Amino acid sequence: MGSNNVDISILQYADDTIFFGEASMENVRALKAILRSFELASSLKINFAKSSFGAIGMSERWNFDAASCLNCDLLSIPFVYLGITIGANQRRGQLWDPIIKKRERALSKWKQRYLSFEGELPLSSQS
Repeated sequence: MGSNNVDISILQYADDTIFFGEASMENVRALKAILRSFELASSLKINFAKSSFGAIGMSERWNFDAASCLNCDLLSIPFVYLGITIGANQRRGQLWDPIIKKRERALSKWKQRYLSFEGELPLSSQS
């Protein structure tokens, strides 16, 4: 990005975006320029009230200053993105409970729709 070739990687899904990069104020300013350019080019507005900033391995003060530069809140870690907790210990079983329960509900609906009372798939004459 820009004349200094600042590396910025992104992860996007629908209207959610996560930016990954080296934690530096130069990158924070580059990110601010990207977001502002997007607003000007698209005539859309970024909702900074729903936006958060956080950097791993940086001081709380640095994170606060960067979030202030971007006019957004501080990101609290761990956080949830697309239903998955990011920044928590992945080996803890309780972390996966909401995901497992969601899949169990989906499987239950599938069973109601496609299995007979005996728990077998009914045969169909259609192939």
